[in-house]
Amino acid sequence: MRTLFRLLLVTLTFMSAAQAADYRVADLKTEYSVDPLGIDLAQPRLQWRVESGERGQRQTAYQILVASSAGELAGDRGDLWDSGRVESSETTFIRYAGAKLVSAQKVFWKTRSWDRAGKPSAWSTSATWTMALLEQTDWKGIWITPQTSSEAVIMRREFAVKSGLKRALAFVSGVGIYELGFNGKKAGDDLLAPGWTNFDETILYRTEDVTALLTEGTNAATMELGNGMYHVVRRNRFAKFTGSFGPLRAMLHLQLEYADGSVEVVGTDEKWRTDPGPVTFNGIFSGEDHDARKEPSGWRNAGFNDSAWPNAVPVNRPAFVLKAHSRDSEPLRVIETRKPVSVRELKPGLTLYDFGQNTSFMPRILVSGPAGSTVKMTPGEVINEDGTIDRGTMGGAHRGSAWWQYTKATDGEETWFPKFYYVGSRYLSTEFIPATEGGALPKLESVEMAIVHAVAEPTGHFETSNGLFNRIRDLVRWAQRSNMVSVLTDCPHREKLGWIEQFHLNGPSIRYEFDTARIFTKAMWDMAEAQTEEGLIPNIAPEYTKFKGAFRGAAEWGAAFILVPWQQYQFTGDVELLRSHYGRMKTYFAYLESRTQDGILSDGLGDWYDLDINKKGRAGLTPAPITATAFLFHDAEMLSQIARLLGKKDDAAMYAEKAKAIHARYQKEFFKPETGTYATNSQASNALALGLNIAESTARESVLASLVKDVEERGYATAGDIGFRYLLRSLADAGRSDVVAKLINQDEKPGYGYQIKQGATALPESWNASRGASHNHFMLGQVIEWFYHDLAGIRPDPSAPGFKRFIIAPQLVAETTWVDASYESIHGKIAVRWERASVGAPLTLKVTVPTNTTAIVYLPQTGAGDVRESGRPLTLGDPNVRLAQKGRALTALEVASGSYVFEVR
Repeated sequence: MRTLFRLLLVTLTFMSAAQAADYRVADLKTEYSVDPLGIDLAQPRLQWRVESGERGQRQTAYQILVASSAGELAGDRGDLWDSGRVESSETTFIRYAGAKLVSAQKVFWKTRSWDRAGKPSAWSTSATWTMALLEQTDWKGIWITPQTSSEAVIMRREFAVKSGLKRALAFVSGVGIYELGFNGKKAGDDLLAPGWTNFDETILYRTEDVTALLTEGTNAATMELGNGMYHVVRRNRFAKFTGSFGPLRAMLHLQLEYADGSVEVVGTDEKWRTDPGPVTFNGIFSGEDHDARKEPSGWRNAGFNDSAWPNAVPVNRPAFVLKAHSRDSEPLRVIETRKPVSVRELKPGLTLYDFGQNTSFMPRILVSGPAGSTVKMTPGEVINEDGTIDRGTMGGAHRGSAWWQYTKATDGEETWFPKFYYVGSRYLSTEFIPATEGGALPKLESVEMAIVHAVAEPTGHFETSNGLFNRIRDLVRWAQRSNMVSVLTDCPHREKLGWIEQFHLNGPSIRYEFDTARIFTKAMWDMAEAQTEEGLIPNIAPEYTKFKGAFRGAAEWGAAFILVPWQQYQFTGDVELLRSHYGRMKTYFAYLESRTQDGILSDGLGDWYDLDINKKGRAGLTPAPITATAFLFHDAEMLSQIARLLGKKDDAAMYAEKAKAIHARYQKEFFKPETGTYATNSQASNALALGLNIAESTARESVLASLVKDVEERGYATAGDIGFRYLLRSLADAGRSDVVAKLINQDEKPGYGYQIKQGATALPESWNASRGASHNHFMLGQVIEWFYHDLAGIRPDPSAPGFKRFIIAPQLVAETTWVDASYESIHGKIAVRWERASVGAPLTLKVTVPTNTTAIVYLPQTGAGDVRESGRPLTLGDPNVRLAQKGRALTALEVASGSYVFEVR
C-alpha cells in the first residue's frame, strides 16, 4: 500500500509539473511588431500571448524585465525596468514604465506569467526593440538634393570604418522614394520606402541595422531617389493627377558604435556627390524607364572616382515632422514570385505574357541581346481578342499608357528589377526594340512577377465544402493583398489612392484576413492630417489631389474617421486611436451638422456603384440624402459610445441626444408606413435602416421582409459600395444567412460567381465585371466578413474587446456541409470547424479557445442528452463548460480556453 501511495504521489507530481511546463509565454511584440527598429515613443507598449494545452488555463499575474543588455537580461535582471509581480490577466498594451530611454538605444526584454494555480511559467525568450532618433535635433545628417533637377538621382559618399565596429544603425529617409545601399548591397528588403504621407506635414523614416554591410576601412554609402507620390507628372503617359512637393531630397544619419565605447556619425551633407543615373523616367502612375548605358560602372563600391559628379546642396528643413514606427504602416516587400502561365507571340517583336493572376507586382527580368536594344513591358488587366492590352481598366488610352522600359548596356545577359513603379495587372505586353533599325532584337531569357504588397501578417484561414465560396474568398483576398501598400488603395493601377470608405466598410473583412493594425493606425493619422480647418475629412487620405463637391466630402466616406478606431478597439482592445483622435472626431461631426438642411445631410455619393440594370447608374437606386443622413446618425451613436468609453459622460449624453434627434428626423423623412419600408425601398435603403439600427422595432419585420423579397426575386444584389455590407449584416443578424448563401452561390447573374465566370482572378469594381471598370478593387469584398463572422461564426464580443471573450455562433446553410476556419486574434488562434452530412443531420462543432480567453458557444436547441462533448455526454457541472443562456432556438455555453468537440443531434 505504501509503495502504491508513493507511486501515485510521484505520478501526480509528474502530472502537475508537466502541466506547469506546458504553460508558457510566446509571441512577444512591441507596438504590434516583433523586435522592431525605430520605436519613436518614449513609453512603447508591450504584448505577449500565454499558451497551454490544458483547458481553462489563464494568466493571473505577470512580470516584465527590461534590460540594457542581453547579459543583464540573461541574468534575470531588469536594470531598466522590473515591473515586479503584477496581479492581472492582461497581456496586451502594457506600457513600458522604466528608466528614460535615449535615441538609438537597443532594449532587451522578457516576461513570465503566473497561471490560474499561481504557478509561474518559465521566462519567455528574449525580445528587443531599438529606439529611433527621439528629437529632431538628434539628426546629424541634413537634407540634401542635387544641384539640378532630374527624373531620378543617384548619390554617394565614401567614409572610413575603424576596427572594432560593434553596431551600425542607419536612420534614413528620401522623398519621394529612396533606396539605401552600402558597398553594392541594398540595406534591408523594403520597397518604395519610406511611405506615402502628406509630405508637407509628415515624412517617414526607417531604421536599418547595417552592421553586416560594412567592413573595416573605406566604405561607400549610396542612395537612389525616385518620384513616388512626392512628385507626380504626366509626360504623355497616364497619371491620375499631377502635383509636386518640391525637389527630390534625402537624409541619412549613420551611427557607428565601436567596442571601445566611441561613436561616430556619418551624415548626408554637401560632401555627397550626385548624378542623374540610369533612370530616365519614373512615375508612380506612369512607369519606369531604365537605360543601363547611363549607369556609371562601379559607382556603388568604394574606390569609384566620382570627382566629376557635382556636390549635393543642402535643403532648408521645412515645417514637416519626421516620424518613424509610430506613424508608419507595414513595409512593402516581395511576398512571392510567379512565372508566366502562357507566352503568346502576337507578331515579331511583340509578345504577351500571362501570369494567370491579377495582382500588384514588379517584373524581374533576365534579358540578352545587343547593347542599346530595349524591352518595353506594358501591363494590363484585360486583353482584347487579338491579345492586345485593353487599356480601359488601366486609366484609358485617352489619358496615356504606363510601362516599364529597360535598355541594355552590354551584349551580354543583364538582370533588372525596377525601384520606383509597381502596378496591378495580370498581363505584360512586351515589345522588343532593336538598338538600330533592322538590328537584332533583345530576348527575355526569363521574366517573373514579383508580387509586392505590405507584409501584414496573414491572420485568417477559411475553407468550406462549397467550392464557389472558396473561389470567392480567393477572389477578394487577392484584391485585399493588391491594395495593401503604404495606404489601403482602391486599386493598384489607375488610382492608387486611399478612398477611405473602404477602410470602414471593408475593415472587418480585411482584419479577419490580415493583421492590419499598423496600416489602420497610419491611415488614421493620414485622415487627421487631411482634415481641413472647417473640420471636413476628405474622401481620400493623404489628399494628394482635391476633388470637387461630394467627391471630396461625402459623409459615407468620412465616417471612417470615427468607425476605424472603434473597429480597431473591437478587434484588438486597443483604445489608443480613440483617445488620440477623439477631439478631431468631434470637430468632424460639428462640420457635418453645419452642412445639414432641416436635419437632412446631402453631402454624400449615395450607394456608390450600385447595380441598376435598367438605368445603369452608379448610385441611382439610393440617393445621397438617404445614405449621408444614415451615417450622420451612426456617427452620433458611435461618438456617444466612444465618449462613454473614454469617461466623458457629458459628451456621451450629448451625442446620444443628437442621435435621437437625427433618428426622429430620418424616420419622418424616409420611413414609408404604408409599405413598412424606407426611402426608395432599394436594398441599400432598407439594409442601412436595419444594419445601422435606424428602423424602429415595430418596423423591423416588415423592412426585413421587403429586403428578403427583393433579393430572392432578383437573385442578385443591387446594393453597391455603401449598402452591400449592410445588406449582408442585416440579413445575417436576422438569422437569414440562408438568403445570403443563395445570393452568392450563383454565377448566372451579377455577383461574385458571375465575375469568376467572366475570368476574374481578383475582385472587380463592378458586379457585372464590366470591361471599363477596374478588375482589382476590394470595394465590394465585404463577404469575407460574412464568411468568418457568420458562416464560421467567429465574432468579437463588444463587451470584451480584442477577443478576450468572443462568440462562436455559426449559421448553417444548405449550400455548405462543412466549414473550417481560424482567426489569429491578438490573444491566440481561434479555430472552428463544423460539419454535417445534410440539413437536419447531426452536427459536429470543433472549437479551439485560446489560453487566457473565454468563448460563448451557441448550439442549436436540443433535448436533454442530445449534446456530447469530446465523445461524452455534456456535463454542465464541468467548470470549463457552463450554461450561459437557453433560448427557444439556441443554447449558449460559456467555454473556458481549450479544444472542444461538440456533437449535436
